[in-house]
Amino acid sequence: MDNGASSYRRFLAGDDQGLYEIICAHQSGLILYLNSIVQSLPTAEDIAEDTFAELAIRQPHYSGTCSFKTWLYAIARHKAIDHVRRAAKIQTVPLGEQEHLTEEADPEHQYLRSEQRTAVHTALHRIRPDYRQVLWLSYFEGFSNREAAKIMRKTARQIENLLYNAKKALRSELEKEGFDYEDL
Repeated sequence: MDNGASSYRRFLAGDDQGLYEIICAHQSGLILYLNSIVQSLPTAEDIAEDTFAELAIRQPHYSGTCSFKTWLYAIARHKAIDHVRRAAKIQTVPLGEQEHLTEEADPEHQYLRSEQRTAVHTALHRIRPDYRQVLWLSYFEGFSNREAAKIMRKTARQIENLLYNAKKALRSELEKEGFDYEDL
């Protein structure tokens, strides 16, 4: 799977449907990843829109040295970092405004899972931004350590260390709230 590379080549050749396919395939995941950096869903949506606009207007060169998705997320990350630098302050989205969907039939079980997700997201927002990013890329987006390293401009070894420390920090934050790991 090329993660959008063929769609991007088609777009560059004049087929606007290619860009539409890229946006449909990557918009949701990109927004959620950017939210882990900027801590604001509306801002993350704006940065994702800017990223797609850059593809449409500037049409940067995709060399193919990494997956298209990795390349796209790296562009978006740079835009998010620039935003954070300009804003000099990260704002968070209240977790009560985020919707958690489950497919389980038992309402009590659904409620407990929702509470667990809320606790995890709350704890994620309390750990260091680079920890939050590496956890998001690895576990929520499914990037390999090598791909996460390219996106975050780190070595694979640094990503391994970040993941280890991030999991430790997240566990510590969750234990402060009495989080029960057995039910996950």
